[in-house]
Amino acid sequence: MSFGIGENLVNVAPRKLGGKEVGPLAFGCWRLVGDDVADATQRIETALDNGLTLIDNADVYGLDWGGQAFGESETLLGKVLAADKTLRDRMVLASKGGIIPGIPYVASADYLNAAVDASLTRLQTEHIDLYQIHRPDMFAHPAETAAALDALVQAGKIGMVGISNYTQAQEDALRQFLKAPLVSLQSEYSLAALTMLRDGSLDRCMANDTAFLAWSPLAGGKLISGDGLPSVLMAKIDELAAREDTDRASIALAFVLAHPSAPIAIIGSQNPARIEAAAQALSVSLTHKDVYALIEAAEGVPLP
Repeated sequence: MSFGIGENLVNVAPRKLGGKEVGPLAFGCWRLVGDDVADATQRIETALDNGLTLIDNADVYGLDWGGQAFGESETLLGKVLAADKTLRDRMVLASKGGIIPGIPYVASADYLNAAVDASLTRLQTEHIDLYQIHRPDMFAHPAETAAALDALVQAGKIGMVGISNYTQAQEDALRQFLKAPLVSLQSEYSLAALTMLRDGSLDRCMANDTAFLAWSPLAGGKLISGDGLPSVLMAKIDELAAREDTDRASIALAFVLAHPSAPIAIIGSQNPARIEAAAQALSVSLTHKDVYALIEAAEGVPLP
């Protein structure tokens, strides 16, 4: 009797995000910077053509990874959307606000109203499908943050509300005052960052019907290079990659997609070939034995 333990856990079905559906892989715009609209358009088109229909941006993107200015990534994406107006209808557009370098976190009503208006201008759109608080502002009352978000939904400027990098207590406090559904949680999750698996966050997403968006599912490329990670983990990834006739990235992404909370893995690569190759993860098969072996290798101790 197999008890289903040999079945493939990798969930490749479309993900529910509030009232919308998106692919299990998403495209992250952290490194979408510069002023080359044609190049940026190729990246966006490649993502959409390969099922990465959630496009995730943030107003602060542009102050790192070679960018020069706050809002640079939103501005470049806005130019892409203005140049080809058909692209907007093919995507679920997400952005974030709440980080101002030097302060660093703000989620007051005045800030959120101004930040959303500025993002809409840069993105050259009238509506952001999913707006997320990028980092919790511990000195803004959640009632004020919630009221501002609800007003922005009512005004039609944002469609859905999400949070990013929130603790469970911070999420609960916001939910207490928020009238609009809280549809998503975005946090780091990978074989190199298993906190969400261990602290109950993924279980809460299932209980609350909340979409989980995993940022850095490849640990900033470390799960490809192996830099700073246990050799036994990389050996196990290589073993599974050989078995599945694929690469390290696909195994690492498949692990994220295997959790029953149906995570959405946000791909950060800006290389069209790598964006296209990420879809190989959807063909990987991982069983119970495989995922637990990966966890043991990542944590360096046998599971109890």
